[in-house]
Amino acid sequence: MTDTSVPIPRPGKIIAIHLNYRSRADQRGRTPAAPSYFFKPSSSLAGSNATVERPAGTELLAFEGEIALVIGTAAHRVGVEDAWSHVAWVTASNDLGLYDLRANDKGSNVRSKGGDGYTPLGPDLIPAAEVDPGSLRVRAWVNGDLRQDDETSGLLFPLPQLVADLSQHFTLEPGDVILTGTPAGSSVIEPGDVVVVEVDAPHSAKTYTSGGLRTTVAQGDVPFDGALGSLPAVDDLQRAEAWGSREEAGLPPEDPSTEAAHPQASSTETTEAAHPQGSLSEDGEADRDETPRTAPRLSDELRTRLLAAPTAGLSAQLRKRGLHHCFIDGVSANLPGAKIVGTAKTLRFVPAREDLFASHGGGYNAQKRAFDTVEEGEVIVIEARGDATSGTLGDILALRAKARRAAGVVTDGGVRDFAAVAEIGLPVFSQGAHPSVLGRRHVPWDVDVTIACGGAAVQPGDVIVGDADGVVVIPPALVEEVVDATLAQEDEDAWIAEQVESGHPVDGLFPMNAAWRATYEAWLADGREGRR
Repeated sequence: MTDTSVPIPRPGKIIAIHLNYRSRADQRGRTPAAPSYFFKPSSSLAGSNATVERPAGTELLAFEGEIALVIGTAAHRVGVEDAWSHVAWVTASNDLGLYDLRANDKGSNVRSKGGDGYTPLGPDLIPAAEVDPGSLRVRAWVNGDLRQDDETSGLLFPLPQLVADLSQHFTLEPGDVILTGTPAGSSVIEPGDVVVVEVDAPHSAKTYTSGGLRTTVAQGDVPFDGALGSLPAVDDLQRAEAWGSREEAGLPPEDPSTEAAHPQASSTETTEAAHPQGSLSEDGEADRDETPRTAPRLSDELRTRLLAAPTAGLSAQLRKRGLHHCFIDGVSANLPGAKIVGTAKTLRFVPAREDLFASHGGGYNAQKRAFDTVEEGEVIVIEARGDATSGTLGDILALRAKARRAAGVVTDGGVRDFAAVAEIGLPVFSQGAHPSVLGRRHVPWDVDVTIACGGAAVQPGDVIVGDADGVVVIPPALVEEVVDATLAQEDEDAWIAEQVESGHPVDGLFPMNAAWRATYEAWLADGREGRR
């Protein structure tokens, strides 16, 4: 690698964001709710007119044209309104990545994006104080062909927000570099290709440009040593993401008839064996390992108490605390006597539309990601807008959820292969059976977001309890209080039932008046056992 004209001293930190352009999010079929980041080593820095090697035995080296920010003054817990003043320079970068190494990096991108020369920067610096961070442009050419062209008006998370967000976690020091994301158009480059990236301010009265950041790809001749660590590995999923689409990767298109006939099957198999660390999303971010949880996994003791608590009682206790909309309406269990207890993993469907199903319905879509990444003890909760005229899961996905030890599934839509799903033994609460496939009514859209299911809002990590009376949603912060109160009420109701059974009239006993309350309290104080 030839390293020339790096425009800044060696930075202490290089921080990159996984996904930040709407165009890229649309291409990936995934829009994050908040920015997520990874570090690149300072040894990956290179200048303009540098040469980068594609390691021997690999095939998926990809370019990503990006806007790079260079910190000028230390930033520690700064607000968005002040954040841009801590940026000294803006320039171009090429956030190179080797998709062959993504799977085992689990989203850290340590090896896939940390190679020598994988962060070309420059060649010139634009004064940050003289440009509008919302009106910058990044473009990238490969062998003279324009491949990327987007502006910061298309960012999911504006540049000042990135500086402010990072500064609340650690001090950004002078010389630190922030890579702010790449737009749609990133693709694979091969030995002999020349990539040029430029950042400018097209709407400014004065001309500002980083100049052309030029990087040439060469073929390396030293393979990785499998005795030291995991070797590069690719599959069709990685090829499609590296190239930008199956078509660009030279792969046959997804067969829409196959998908429509059985949406639970996939022509691109992504299994535990292929991706032992979990499914990989934008830039190697691992969905399973990086999905934030709003509540810890339920303890065995709390799960046992919840199993003993009826949903009718839990619902009543929630209403006493002012929560009147925590019941999922219209669903019933596929297995007689089934009860589910777990934390919610959410899946959202949007109404069917042919173009959206073409872009989001095939391949490793949100539905498959949800069932492939559900954790032990979680309940997959599906928003289907109360539309029971289509299946929202079938036997293949039920098998996958059972294999991953999911606690069950709740959907306000229908279930395909209803008898087969019941035979698998996975508790599913739904509006009943329907033979139609997913694409008739739904497009799988997003995972691990706040959804509406049966008229109830459900967030990832909410506690889900279902029994013969239906399904209730409990905010994690209230679950201990609510289950204790429910079980105490169950003890009281059992005692009342004994009194009625022995011949006492209901009036004054249910609910208890002061005299009966005193009798009950004396019974408790006398050490008689409740019926928990």
